[in-house]
Order: sequence, then C-alpha cells, then structure tokens
Amino acid sequence: MITESTQTAEFMASEANGDRSRDAIVIANSSGLEPGTVLGQVTTSGKFKRFDPAGADGSETAMAVLYAAADASNGDVKAVGISRDAVVVRRALVFADGVDQADKDAAIAALAARGIVAR
Repeated sequence: MITESTQTAEFMASEANGDRSRDAIVIANSSGLEPGTVLGQVTTSGKFKRFDPAGADGSETAMAVLYAAADASNGDVKAVGISRDAVVVRRALVFADGVDQADKDAAIAALAARGIVAR
C-alpha cells in the first residue's frame, strides 16, 4: 500500500505573478505541518503556528496558508506562507482536528480579507 502525502502547493488554484503572494515566515516550535495548513500569527513573536480558534495569542485569526511541509517538532523553522493575492482550493485547506465548520468559515473569511480567496 502506498500512502501519498499532500504535495507542495497542491492547495493552490492560482497566485499573483512572481512571488507577490508569498512571504518568508517562521513556524513556531510545533509538530510537523503539511502544505495547505491554515496559519495564525503569534502577536508577541510574529511567528506562525496552526490556526487555533480557541487561541488568545493571535493564532485565533487566520493570516496565511503554509506553502510546503514544515517540521518544527525540534524548534522553529523557516517556511513560506501564502499571505495575499491568491486563490486556494477550499477542500484542500488543512485545519487541526476538532475545528468546527463555523470556525473554518471564520478562518476562510479572515483569509479572504487578506486577499486569499477559497473556492
């Protein structure tokens, strides 16, 4: 049996010319994250981590989508985030287990406000 993981940028439908949709980001120490993971930004550090609707550190607001897999299980890592001017495939976005549909909808609305449209 072959298990296929999510590929880099598999969640993308389109993005702006050049690298305008992308930013270099830092993923805060956490477990491995796959491409398409919806990210929030920690207010105090500016680092990104998985969107957490119950958070109180800035991660409760969706700010970007992870471009490629990132393993921050041994500490912070540099990564690429889609942060503006992009169209993403809604069903390909990755949320933590337990995030309900209302919170997913709120995250998608927050991304839309940043110019990341989910279809």
